[in-house]
Amino acid sequence: MAETKRDPYEILGIDKNATQDDIKHAYRTLAKKYHPDINKEPGAEEKFKEIQGAYDILSDPDKKAKYDQFGYAAFDGSMGGGFQGGNPFEGFGGFEDIFESFFGGGGRRGARSSGPIRGNDTSYKVRISFMDAVKGKTIVISPTVEETCSHCNGTGARTPNDFQTCPDCNGSGRIRTVSNTLFGRMQQERACPRCNATGRIIKEKCTFCNGKGYISSKKDIEIKIPAGIQSGQSIVIQGRGKRGVNGGPNGDLYVEVVVDDSKEFTRDGNDIHVDTEISYLDAILGSTIDVNTVDGPVSVKIPAGTQPNAVLRLQGKGIKALRSNQIGDQFIHIKVKIPTSISKEEKEILENLRSKKASKGSSFFDRLFK
Repeated sequence: MAETKRDPYEILGIDKNATQDDIKHAYRTLAKKYHPDINKEPGAEEKFKEIQGAYDILSDPDKKAKYDQFGYAAFDGSMGGGFQGGNPFEGFGGFEDIFESFFGGGGRRGARSSGPIRGNDTSYKVRISFMDAVKGKTIVISPTVEETCSHCNGTGARTPNDFQTCPDCNGSGRIRTVSNTLFGRMQQERACPRCNATGRIIKEKCTFCNGKGYISSKKDIEIKIPAGIQSGQSIVIQGRGKRGVNGGPNGDLYVEVVVDDSKEFTRDGNDIHVDTEISYLDAILGSTIDVNTVDGPVSVKIPAGTQPNAVLRLQGKGIKALRSNQIGDQFIHIKVKIPTSISKEEKEILENLRSKKASKGSSFFDRLFK
């Protein structure tokens, strides 16, 4: 009864001055919380239906205006008619339809429109090595794809003669109802639920696809991983997502790339960082050492007097940018190895060197051995 129904503004937790954006935001928040596919607590489905009903009224400017003026009496027939069956939401679909219109899915969308509907996008995750991300690589993935059944050509019927005109809509794919409202007689039209707006129903289903019109199977797809890709980025393969409805195109497949860490290199954008250990003598006297880069080893000159934790830069030895010809740099972080024990002869040499430096004040050698 109308007097027992809660105010839709109260249900959504908004006031009468709320904008359509406010109404939509409130609905989305509550729908996510109480949708039965997510919330398994007792009463969640009834709560969700109440939220859906409130949104049905307030999201429609005409229905909202009627409610603001007459309350639920505008819908229950007490104003001289009312919507068919005393239900203000008749003809506007079930709660699954409204939920899916916000959050995706395609289970009922075909019943909402007789026109072509694009299929949903799907995702697939692949893991590659650090060097494969740097250099690029062609790989093969095997996602599940939905392909038109070759036996029924997507009709879902055993033979072309196994169709009959839908008796509910007489082949039109639409159902029309007429109801009395406070503004007079109103005609409403909605997709026929029995034939899914196709205008015909199947007498004998295809035995290969069980009437679905498509077959799900794993299919090898070759994709090229571009050089320079970073972990978390995706490659889009058009037309490899969920199949469309009513002749609509397939959605796209988003292949998310996860890149393994390198034991040697650390990536920062397109730059490479690497730790390199040298002896204290090479730090003092200078040296030339081999350092690995993503393009192979290169010779690097260590200047005499190089300080611990110094950073040397190798320009253009990083990673090529994904969408340009720019190449990052490699940064070499110098770690000076101090021996924990030395020979007697080495100690005498170092003691002699320290005594000679003592009169000249602090030096790199002094700082190194503090």
